[in-house]
Amino acid sequence: MRGRVFLLGVVAAVAALGSLVWIALTPAARAARASAANGDVKPGREIYVRHCATCHGETGRGDGASAASFATKPSDLTDGRLMNGLPDEFLHNVIMHGGPAEGLSPGMPPWSAYLSDADTREVIQYIRTLATPPFRPEVSGKLVVPRRAPRQPIFFNHVIHAGSFQIPCQYCHADARRSEYAGLPSVERCLGCHKIIGAQDNPEIAKIHDYAKRAQPIPWIRIFKLPEFTYFTHAPHVRFGLACQTCHGPIERMPVVGGDTGPRLSDDLLRLVGLRPAPRPLSMGWCVECHREQNATRGAQAPLECVTCHH
Repeated sequence: MRGRVFLLGVVAAVAALGSLVWIALTPAARAARASAANGDVKPGREIYVRHCATCHGETGRGDGASAASFATKPSDLTDGRLMNGLPDEFLHNVIMHGGPAEGLSPGMPPWSAYLSDADTREVIQYIRTLATPPFRPEVSGKLVVPRRAPRQPIFFNHVIHAGSFQIPCQYCHADARRSEYAGLPSVERCLGCHKIIGAQDNPEIAKIHDYAKRAQPIPWIRIFKLPEFTYFTHAPHVRFGLACQTCHGPIERMPVVGGDTGPRLSDDLLRLVGLRPAPRPLSMGWCVECHREQNATRGAQAPLECVTCHH
């Protein structure tokens, strides 16, 4: 009986908190949420026509009157193959803070001085209706902002390359299928696309051209690294068909890649007092558990002997 009373109290508290949050929202925000729930895109279309159509065009194809002089043309919002994989948070950041906030062309200016968060949500809701093939929420997912993500010499946004354009991981990391390391793309590989794309007006892409002129490699900061006493090779894992995301996380939804991996002292302390925290990614226990799971579910015959990784 006491437990039931406690549960009812928790439910009442959550309901009251939800009511307070709704009351605290501005009228515009409440209207945005209500219209989103009802599938009404008319407010978003009105904002789009007033602020966005000049460049993106009446139908969203990037053919607005002001776009004629742009070096990088505005995005074709009707191309669902490219747009549907972009999370709402990504679009929100681009609209509010401009293209450079996500490594895109500064031709897309920030609109935070003119649009509220509620306005921006309305616009995104309308933009989603333009896509062909039609947008499905489960396709885009949510942005992932990992801890300890370093600042790289070039803002390479995986959401754009791996998420929107769906460039295969091994196009850039071409050594993964045949060696122990995955490898990094050369400047020449980057210029295979960016000799033209964004070359005239994107400062991040200008950095690639600068490294090419100086005949220098891009000094990327390494993120994933196992201890020196551990031997690991990418080749058998890739050939087995293991998805890159299994070890590296949802890279296609990370604007900046980071990894919170490997052993942690706090976990060791928990084990000392008798607790069993879940193995952390890229720690020995995590790898061993993955081998056991693949052996049990896919007949992988992944080795479990110590000398496989420590020899």
